[in-house]
Amino acid sequence: MTGSQPGSPARSGLDRLRGRALPKNHDARTIAALAANPGCARRALLDGAGVDKQRIAAHAGYPAPFGQSQFAIARGNAFEAQVKEGGGAQLLTLLREHIGLDLSEVGYADLNDIGGNDQREVRHRHTVHLLTAADQPSRTLLDHPLLRLRVGGRQAYLEPDLIALRLDGTIHVIEIKSFAVIDGQADGGKVAAAAIQSAVYVRALRDLMAEAGGDPAAVSNRTILVAPKDFSSQPTATSLDVRRQLGVLDRQLSRIAGIEDLLSHYPATLTFDLDPDAGGRPRRPAAELTAAIKQVGANYAPECLATCELCFLCRDEAGGSTGALGKQVREDLGGIEYTAAALALARGQLPPPDRAEIAAQLLRAAQLREQVLGEEV
Repeated sequence: MTGSQPGSPARSGLDRLRGRALPKNHDARTIAALAANPGCARRALLDGAGVDKQRIAAHAGYPAPFGQSQFAIARGNAFEAQVKEGGGAQLLTLLREHIGLDLSEVGYADLNDIGGNDQREVRHRHTVHLLTAADQPSRTLLDHPLLRLRVGGRQAYLEPDLIALRLDGTIHVIEIKSFAVIDGQADGGKVAAAAIQSAVYVRALRDLMAEAGGDPAAVSNRTILVAPKDFSSQPTATSLDVRRQLGVLDRQLSRIAGIEDLLSHYPATLTFDLDPDAGGRPRRPAAELTAAIKQVGANYAPECLATCELCFLCRDEAGGSTGALGKQVREDLGGIEYTAAALALARGQLPPPDRAEIAAQLLRAAQLREQVLGEEV
């Protein structure tokens, strides 16, 4: 479970940070991105408040183009439709190999056409019923199920590609991606992104089971990634163990749930409000907004370029630091903060640093992270 939710004082503080803008709704991709850099206070605070990071980054002068190309979206939709065609005929063969699903009796339920006054809530209730009711088939594929996950005191609605139920009651998340698996290997970054996104669905499913009085452990740690094989459209499947991703995700969600502690480190005047005019156009000076953003410490790494809308602003701010070259580089340099200092040491232009002082600095930094973000020292 994700822990307690922000109380009224924290909710008021988060509303102040966001200003007059409506909170941005999270989806599986944005929740997965929360876990990509769990040591970043800036990301935790802005996402906890539901701030539209893409909009404030653009107004501050650091727009970051996010989202897939129309070609990639069309390719992904076509591959998913192919895998699901005929009640998931191709998929069933893969599931027999990976989770031992008996093909003799398999139900298929598509929840996409369920309507009502509040379609999302109706679909969610129907998903809960299909996953928990005793009278439901024990072997079933759920297409377009709808889950919920609480992030920063608000419910985010999530739609996995598929959920498979096995005879013994085990529930498996199935993630369909259009990137190729060539000679049994796929792009490591894309697989990692699929793993953390699958972990989001696993967490939401476990919360659903717990709330419905079921067994959260029925949701498997091993999710199934389906992708094209080699240079064809023939699907292949592999298992992903997402236990590590679940741990990171749970810690980040807990920090957002306990956002009061993080808020207390910043002045009550801090806000990211764009001060829109009657036409919705921001009136706030870009420099003033940038100064407000920089009041909250960031933890920039090159990986942020693929996961965070504020990446260009934070990269510019981190210029000259060893952290901007990647976490591994900074660790290899023993905590040296700036590349200029590292180069000067390598050239013999600076005396060797005092090891005891470096250790003390690293310990103080770790203690501060633990205090602000809840990271273990």
